[in-house]
Amino acid sequence: MALSSYEAEYISTCFTACQALWLSTLLKELTIGTDHAIKLLVDSKSAIDLAKNLVSHGRSKHIDTKFHLLCDQLSKRAIELQHCETKFQLADMMTKALKSKRFIEL
Repeated sequence: MALSSYEAEYISTCFTACQALWLSTLLKELTIGTDHAIKLLVDSKSAIDLAKNLVSHGRSKHIDTKFHLLCDQLSKRAIELQHCETKFQLADMMTKALKSKRFIEL
């Protein structure tokens, strides 16, 4: 269970990275894959900072080690994290209660 919102974002980014890596491997086996890093758009700068530098985050010491795959894949340059402002997050319409105007925009 996540204790903060940035930790929840970090954990969900890790799960997404696992799925993206699996799909990338599948595509390579089908000779469709590319050698480019997988770009993940994340709207939490704190989660990106945590993934890029675990040492500086004392409050994250309780996060299970299985979620640190993200840091490992970042260091191998298999994954690239890019900040995406909340207003551009299309997934919000599936994951958050939105006003009707915002829902229609997305």
